[in-house]
Amino acid sequence: MPAAGILFFENRHLTQSCDPFSLFNNQPCLSFGKNSMAKLVIIDDEAAILELMTKLCKAAGHQVFGCTTGIDGIAAIRANQPELVIVDLRIGDVNGLDLVSMCRDQFPNTAVIMVTGHGSVETAVEAMRLGAFDYLTKPFDLGDLIKTVNQALQRNGGSASTSSPPVALPTGSTLRSGSSSKLIGHSDVLQRIFDIVRRVANNDSPVLLEGEFGVGKHIVARSLHEASRRSNASYKELQCSAMPEDALETELFGPNSIFVRVAGGTVHLTEVTQLPARIQSQLNTFLDESQAKKSWNAASGADFRVVVSTTVPLEDAVKAGKFREDLYYKLSVVPLKIPPLRERREDIKPIVEHFLKDLAERTDSKVKTIDSAAVEFLEKYNWPGNLSELRNAIERACAFAEGDRIKPADLPTKVTQQIEVPTPSVATGITKLPIGSTLDDFIKAQERVFIQETLKYNSGSREKTASMLGVSIATLYRKMGLNVERKTTV
Repeated sequence: MPAAGILFFENRHLTQSCDPFSLFNNQPCLSFGKNSMAKLVIIDDEAAILELMTKLCKAAGHQVFGCTTGIDGIAAIRANQPELVIVDLRIGDVNGLDLVSMCRDQFPNTAVIMVTGHGSVETAVEAMRLGAFDYLTKPFDLGDLIKTVNQALQRNGGSASTSSPPVALPTGSTLRSGSSSKLIGHSDVLQRIFDIVRRVANNDSPVLLEGEFGVGKHIVARSLHEASRRSNASYKELQCSAMPEDALETELFGPNSIFVRVAGGTVHLTEVTQLPARIQSQLNTFLDESQAKKSWNAASGADFRVVVSTTVPLEDAVKAGKFREDLYYKLSVVPLKIPPLRERREDIKPIVEHFLKDLAERTDSKVKTIDSAAVEFLEKYNWPGNLSELRNAIERACAFAEGDRIKPADLPTKVTQQIEVPTPSVATGITKLPIGSTLDDFIKAQERVFIQETLKYNSGSREKTASMLGVSIATLYRKMGLNVERKTTV
């Protein structure tokens, strides 16, 4: 009999990969393979998820036994000896690691796949030490779940094939997502990112993604994968700061490492600057050896693409002596900086509209609209938490809105509150800046006020104003937000 597989399912929000950028249309392969019927036991105490997983697996042609408790699930495993078991890690009456140990002892051929959150990655690695086949970290795409199941069945003698036609979701079933799977916007800076993704998608060179917390680096990484020739293989993400050094070493370089399990797909290493020095040295050597095996066409070499990301500029870490310079050059073949929201404010409105639609779908409610005055506040705020902070603000606004329209009063106070800065030379005597504005924002605002007052004194002559302020006419135009080709008088 083919080896059994156990899938630990801890994620409360399945996500379906669809259009990671609005420019790409690659859908995940929801395929278990042709003639791949297997017995499955699904254990989950959340009825909606249990029903969805059961319908999906039945649609793929499998015989499925659904259970809402761990005790019933264990009984079903023993009675049916399934090829695959899907179980919520936290179902209350059974400890996940104990169940792994039980299967290892009583079903020696069992392959284990765990799905868990970043906070439990160490637990996932411990499960692998106990014999688990693989794990997925949330939030994850349904396509990744299916691909990993396929790999488990293939590795252990099953007949699953990722090349067979995809299996459609059962009629009436929906997937709810806790986060956006798109990078939204029409700004020039974002369009340049889209263009780079298109050009390098099928280039196996390592990609370095840099940007502040919450800018969407993981979205870009996934989009690179989905737009590439590797899209039918797995995409796996490893947070380098989420586990102890020994566990991290096992996950990166062990016999069943993440590079092996990705099976022709993409490995995304997040917060790569957090890698300990010893692991950096090992990774540097590993990448050298992997490249040599590719050059030799060695069958034993793992096939993968590496994408790394960091909130701290990697070059700065090199200069500070915290990151190997030779490893930096290996990982930064294609560097890509993801801009913060404050550098693409014109994208905020379409992002907000996307979040409103996404929230309405998740809550089965009517899509709310947003008042133009509220949008103006959102566009002025600096969003230090970027997309994550904006998404939370929109969800809060939807919760506080009395009707179907979001108003400024529904937004978080820090977004609408403004600082009143006395400016004696201005007619109103006050300049208002939103909370969260930078010192640079304040200086620029004061510069504009001073320039306007000097222009009035010089009867609108920009040449006299530039001379009086001691700047070039080009600098004056730039600070006023004007084109230098315009006339020099008003």
